[in-house]
Order: sequence, then structure tokens, then C-alpha cells
Amino acid sequence: MILITGANGVVGRQVMNLLLREGTAVAAVTRGHGEARLPEGVKAVGGDLFQPQWLEAALEGVEAIQISPRATGPGLGDLLELAVKQGVRRAVLLSATTVEYPAGEARFAAQFKLAEDLVTGSGLDWTVLRLADFAANALAWAPQIKAGDVVRGAYGQALTSPIHETDIAAVAVQALRTGGHTGATYTLTGPGPLDQFEKVRLIGAAIGRELSFQELPPEQVRQGMLAQGLPEEVPARLLGSLADYAQRPGPTTGTVEDLLGRPALTFADWARDNAPAFSG
Repeated sequence: MILITGANGVVGRQVMNLLLREGTAVAAVTRGHGEARLPEGVKAVGGDLFQPQWLEAALEGVEAIQISPRATGPGLGDLLELAVKQGVRRAVLLSATTVEYPAGEARFAAQFKLAEDLVTGSGLDWTVLRLADFAANALAWAPQIKAGDVVRGAYGQALTSPIHETDIAAVAVQALRTGGHTGATYTLTGPGPLDQFEKVRLIGAAIGRELSFQELPPEQVRQGMLAQGLPEEVPARLLGSLADYAQRPGPTTGTVEDLLGRPALTFADWARDNAPAFSG
């Protein structure tokens, strides 16, 4: 059995679906009524990963764990100790490219680096996936696109190589199911850099509309996000990274193609796959 943390995130859900398709038993850690959103066939394990001691019994029979640091938070060290005690063999960590290629506020990269250190020092067989900008972050534009033809945001020239969650999941499943990636740290990105103007244009092409990106002052964007009730951390993460990527592009690697034996999916692919989210 494979245990997924962050199961209701965009990557966790894709990983669960791929594992189920391959006939692998899957369990997912959920909070509250999160089990209602799990794919059919997934075993729900309820509880709080920030205090994971309750999870010890649920780890029995688990061969590998996918770890999302945002889901595990300060409980990650305890979770890893419990995993070793219960005979779990492998851990696959979802980290970030900012550990190797700094961008944004240093405190956020430091959180991922701490998670990497805990996993690599745990005694488990480990694989670290350092992930670029998620293509799925563009879903934050959906309300604006449903309401009109202009997306407003900061740092339109920011260049990243956004990665499709399907590619992340495909690599994660390889690492979770076999020992062939033990001790590897992979930097996973999409196939090439795009700025925000081009991302918006590609979403427009996917839904048959001509969309444009209008650049706003960063502080105006920050205040707008806070007014929506978002915690301070959200605009801090977003705007800090974008400010740096407007000065120098984020990394681009061919690792996805090397591991999967096919080209990485493009942002245009992602936009077509997710067109209904922008079409109202």
C-alpha cells in the first residue's frame, strides 16, 4: 500500500488516480470530511499530520509515502520516525526548485530545505522531486476569465517553465512503486519558459477567446489578495517569486522527458485539459 499526504491537492489526486489505474492499493490522509473528495477505491485515513502520532497504526502495511511538506508541516519529523518504526521502505518528497535556484523570500525555500534534510536523513529510501511553478497555479485566474477578457496581476514579464501536474504525478508514481530512484534528487519543470502574457494567451486559445494580461503594481495585487481573505503567506510566496522571475527566468530542465521517455507536457496542453475551469 502507498500512503499519500496532501491527497486533495492537484498532485496528490493525480498520483492516486495513476496508482489506482495500475492496481496499487492507496491510502490517503485527510482532515475533516476530505474523504468525500477522494477517488473511489482509496482508503481514507483521518487525522492531523501536524501531530501524526495517531497515524502509527495506519502505517502498518504501507510500503511508501508521498510527502507534501505543506500537509505535514511541523509533524514531518515525527511522521518519518513512525514510518521507519512501522517498516515503511520509501519516501517521495515534493519539494521546490527554489532550494537549488533561489527565488522569492528565503524563508519559503528554507521550509522546503528543512523537509529535504529530514527525509534524506530519515533512514528511509528517499527520492526528492524539486518542482517548478505549477501550471495549475493559473487556476487562480479563473474568476477573472469567467468575468471578462482581461487578467490583472503583477510582474507580467516573469518567466517560468510551468509543469503539468500529470508529469509530476507520473514521475512520483515511478519513484513510489520501485526502488530505482533511491537517493535521487530531480528538478522537474515544463519544457520551456513562458511569461504571464503568454500563459493568458494560451488559456484564451484553449477556450476560444482572445484574452490579455494587464500588469498592475505589486502592492495593489497584494492588497487585493488580502482583501479576498487570503493569508499573508499567499501573496508573499507569489509576489516574491514573480519579482525575481521577472529579473531572471526560473530553471528549465529536460528531466521529465529523461524519466518518462516522452516530452514534458506543455502549458498549452494543460490549458486544453483544464479549459472547463475557465469557461464558466
